[in-house]
Amino acid sequence: MSTRTAFVVGGASGIGWASAQALATDGYRVTVADLNAEGAEARAGELGEPHGWAQTDVTDEASVARLFENHGPVDVVVATAGFSNVSPIVDMPVDQFRSVVDVCLTGSLIVAKYAGRHLVDGGSLVWMSSLNARQPAVGMSAYCSAKAGLSMLTQVAALEFAPRGIRVNAIAPGFVHTPLTAGVALVPGMLEEYVENTPLGRAGTPEDIAAAVLYLCSSGASWLTGEVLDLNGGSHMKRYPDIVGHVNKLMSS
Repeated sequence: MSTRTAFVVGGASGIGWASAQALATDGYRVTVADLNAEGAEARAGELGEPHGWAQTDVTDEASVARLFENHGPVDVVVATAGFSNVSPIVDMPVDQFRSVVDVCLTGSLIVAKYAGRHLVDGGSLVWMSSLNARQPAVGMSAYCSAKAGLSMLTQVAALEFAPRGIRVNAIAPGFVHTPLTAGVALVPGMLEEYVENTPLGRAGTPEDIAAAVLYLCSSGASWLTGEVLDLNGGSHMKRYPDIVGHVNKLMSS
């Protein structure tokens, strides 16, 4: 059996779960790490032996340190934890702005801090940026700012980890059907506008992203680092939907 190991942080659902499955199928021994301990344990059970799980809060440095110290060293780290909120800047509660940045950006820094210590030479770190790192959206100041910062953090980490052959790359998905985005379908017209602004004519799936994760972790990408891969069906070439407009229309109907 392969001795290659992988941590998937945020691995209990959505893109993280699809990535965990893909890595397990490719022969990695996967640790499913998630804030949702029950979900992480259940997913590890679905994968079966020799895979494992850990409860991990990316905003808590001690929690991330335990993951790496108890389960490392590791060949691959995939970090997918993230969330967003929607509020105009003039109404944005500062604590809510910080909460998004804490998970999406500071949490990634904490993961990178310990990944950089515990990844084997030649290992790979892959995390999720977003279409919103380059495409602004009204009402999404926190998420857009955090993901833009993560894209730059990708390059800094790639430079710092390169002497040990550790590659750091990000994937920037567009709209992907996951439990986190399920609410979009409940707002009339919003999903349709996403698709209208996607040249390839459909939303993404977690498996679309997991396939890219697998590539970035593979020997086929051994000369690729510091990259932010736009994976969005071409959405970055068009415009972002009017989220606030759709929500306001729904609230007034």
